[in-house]
Amino acid sequence: MAKAREITKRRKAVRNIYKITRVMQMVATARFQRALKRAKGTRPYLDKLDAIVKDTLLGAQGSAELQRHPLLASRTPCRRTAILVVTSNRGLAGGYNSQILRVAMQNIRQLEEAGQQVDIHVAGRKGAAYFRFARREVKAAYTGISDNATFEEVLPVSQALMDDFANQTVDAIKIVYMRFISVGQQKATTAEVLPVQALEIDDSAKSRPSRLDACSEYSPDAGELLVSLVPTMVRATTFQAFVDASVSEQIARMMAMSAATENADSMIKHLTREYNRARQSQITSELSELMGGVEALK
Repeated sequence: MAKAREITKRRKAVRNIYKITRVMQMVATARFQRALKRAKGTRPYLDKLDAIVKDTLLGAQGSAELQRHPLLASRTPCRRTAILVVTSNRGLAGGYNSQILRVAMQNIRQLEEAGQQVDIHVAGRKGAAYFRFARREVKAAYTGISDNATFEEVLPVSQALMDDFANQTVDAIKIVYMRFISVGQQKATTAEVLPVQALEIDDSAKSRPSRLDACSEYSPDAGELLVSLVPTMVRATTFQAFVDASVSEQIARMMAMSAATENADSMIKHLTREYNRARQSQITSELSELMGGVEALK
């Protein structure tokens, strides 16, 4: 009976795990729906802002503001880079954090091999714990930002990065986060934020008229517009990274809890079969002993 009792206890424990993972899967699904709606709402704004900045940058070629404004000045050579790593505050999300941290470490090693110094900024308790374990110095750790970060929560992060760039403490800013592409695809990505010259503008784009030039006039001129557009874009890019990270985290947790629930269900079925075999063997043994006793009394 001891074996059957042991299997019963194990099956009860697995059933409790099944209930927990099932509830966590449902909670992650509900949070995913809210995060997905927000991500779909903010992405068009950032895409349009990116297009406007690129067009304005084409119209501002040769402008004095490109060299005078601290966020528009070109930094060559690049000696120090700030990297913001966006991770989660909680675990149980599969390989979500490990993918982001792997890409972050690849970037850090490449920059260090190129002779640059790296300032690490990390958002999320999981990332802060990783760099502490890896004995990497972290310049700033933002562990108080909620899972569903608001623009007001992210604003100090982007402002600190811009201040470092404007004060020439760093020469470039990058963000490593999980980019949301679709429900079935998320990718750990490195976004080039500053300098603004890092925006990809090919020769064919430089040779053709700007889309904005073709339909409107700049007032004030393009150089002055960039002075206000670039900080806005840095803030929007940073916020979008947190928005994408939020929806990607919920997808990863939803999938992880779904897999855990299925595994728990399979284990319950396996333990049930084991219990039935153990119980059947015990009954057979008891019947054999009973029949042996009856035969002995004859």
